[in-house]
Amino acid sequence: MESYLNILVVDDYLVVRKGIELIINESYPNANVYFAENYTEAIEIIKIVAIDLVVLDVIINGFEDIKIMENIRKHKKDIKILVFSCHEEELYGARYIKNGADGFLNKDCSEATLVEAIHSTLKTGSYYSSNVKEKLKKIKVNKTKSNPIDRLSNREFEVAKMLIEGSGNLEIANRLNIQMSTVSTYKIRIFEKLDVNNIVALSKLFKVDVN
Repeated sequence: MESYLNILVVDDYLVVRKGIELIINESYPNANVYFAENYTEAIEIIKIVAIDLVVLDVIINGFEDIKIMENIRKHKKDIKILVFSCHEEELYGARYIKNGADGFLNKDCSEATLVEAIHSTLKTGSYYSSNVKEKLKKIKVNKTKSNPIDRLSNREFEVAKMLIEGSGNLEIANRLNIQMSTVSTYKIRIFEKLDVNNIVALSKLFKVDVN
């Protein structure tokens, strides 16, 4: 396998960072593994180290930044990004890939699957499970039949997730650094786009694959 790789693991849990490091070292003994527990640290490392692959959790300290892939590539265009998340693969995998990830993997995977995903992303430039491949294919062939959640913008998607998690308008405004009136506007747009009128109905769309 590859030698002298620089791999950055971005996760706010030490046990996850160290676990990934052990798995990487078994398959890539000569790899240099760097760690970041937040996005600011990740960007600083990418600025000074020629990172080949980022194993990235898109939720750090309870906050998701869907634009982090775009921000990373502002500093290194050809860097590979494998999202490693607790999110459901069928619901979120395609969205992250559409927003710049080269692959998506759920944290409930086996060690062998993680190794496969890392190897595939490094060797071929991408890693798509069969579920994600099918989802991307459906979106490409006929967008009208894709999950309705795909109609949301990235910011609307973030707000919708916070709403179903129980966050109020003030909390959402503080977390996203926006006005409460803006949160209300997003909520109206979300309900209109998804044709729902309450949080319970919204939550069902996020839990069920409607394809």
